[in-house]
Amino acid sequence: MRTIQRRIAAAALAAVTAITLAGCGSGGEVGTPAPLPGASGGSLKIGISFDQPGLGLKTGDTYTGFDVDTATYVAAALGVSKDKITWVEANPADREKLLEDGSADLVFSTYSITEDRKQEVDFAGPYFVAHQTLLVRRNEEDISSPETLNGRTLCSVTGTTSSAYIKDNFKGKITLKEYPKFSDCVSALAASTVDAVTTDDVILAGFAATPQYKGKLRLVGKGFTDERYGVGVKKGNTDLVTKVNEALKQYITDGSWKKSLQNNVGPSGYSIPSPPTPGTA
Repeated sequence: MRTIQRRIAAAALAAVTAITLAGCGSGGEVGTPAPLPGASGGSLKIGISFDQPGLGLKTGDTYTGFDVDTATYVAAALGVSKDKITWVEANPADREKLLEDGSADLVFSTYSITEDRKQEVDFAGPYFVAHQTLLVRRNEEDISSPETLNGRTLCSVTGTTSSAYIKDNFKGKITLKEYPKFSDCVSALAASTVDAVTTDDVILAGFAATPQYKGKLRLVGKGFTDERYGVGVKKGNTDLVTKVNEALKQYITDGSWKKSLQNNVGPSGYSIPSPPTPGTA
């Protein structure tokens, strides 16, 4: 009898520890996820961006941002505490490979759901819908949309839907310069090496709000695409996709989704949109 009681106490302590660690979080004060039925615990390797303020940012040994909060919450619902997460850098060009070779179990890195990508990986979600737009220097008055970039240099990142959109719609009209990371593009913009940067509005808002760039860069124009962010999962792991979708539904329903966005990108003035419906990827 005492052995059973000790096991129950140990299980309860583990659950409290997981919830506490998830709540401590990384920027957004997320709520307490209810453990999913059959939550297996263990550990997870999770891919995130390391250079996107407000979304996925590595500073020393600390990881912050909306994607980090979302991943931490989902992991807790799966029974995995924050100290059992190994964070893996997921640059845009590497995301499918990380899942295919097992370097990451899940990828949360502003990962837009597309039909082409769905041939290589599976997606849970969406958990956010962003819109592609432009970032320019503060005093730039001539750029307001891709159409106004004729003959000028635009920066984006290799392997992204943002870069593909420009190639498909403005080939020969815009000089596109590609870098491995958006932080490289933003640095080039600040140094006047390029005329604008294009990607999702929420990513650009995060950069514009940092002390390094605040008051120096600004977003322009209306969003010209819809980018549905999903959680990348290795192809064929439908059970994990289902569990992640259930966790994302909790995340939105209990208010943690909105709280994290308010804490991470709200200070930039970014208007928090309505949440999407997970499970419709």
